[in-house]
Amino acid sequence: MTTSDVFSRIVGALNRAGIPHMVTGSFAGAAHGHLRATLDVDFVIEADPDRLRSFVRALPAAEYYVDEDAALEALRTETQFNVIDLATGWKADLIIRKSRPFSVEEFSRRQPANVEGVRLDVASVEDVIISKLEWARLGASIRQLDDVVALLRLRGKNVDAAYIDRWTAVLGLASEWVEARRRAEA
Repeated sequence: MTTSDVFSRIVGALNRAGIPHMVTGSFAGAAHGHLRATLDVDFVIEADPDRLRSFVRALPAAEYYVDEDAALEALRTETQFNVIDLATGWKADLIIRKSRPFSVEEFSRRQPANVEGVRLDVASVEDVIISKLEWARLGASIRQLDDVVALLRLRGKNVDAAYIDRWTAVLGLASEWVEARRRAEA
């Protein structure tokens, strides 16, 4: 089974359940030109309990690990839950779209793209940058800041810096944004 197959199956189940979604994280970065090896994919989803149950129940237990209670708890707390493709070991992190203003705007700005041969929506390059700056601040991984630097070097002249300036100020990410720009220009 290929990466494209994994994407197709998860995206197909989300579509059949009527759950709007977008790819974010490393695969969204790849859609914008920065490739980084990973064995997981991050989706932001906008769901309600009924659609989320429909999605989870559509994934055959013999093929996927997914916990319906964990999915519903993630929906309630605006966090995330996992789906694991048992045949490949691929993990999909399904992140519930938060109700905060940035997350609402980020989701509304998603763009169509072709990722691993599958047509789907991805976060804009600016929103990928902001999200990675937020993960860098939270200490998730130094690779997040490295990813931002790489995206700025690839797409810097075509990035809406005013949009990023606005949201990094609101989200308390101004120092990470300054550092990423400094490193990108070095």
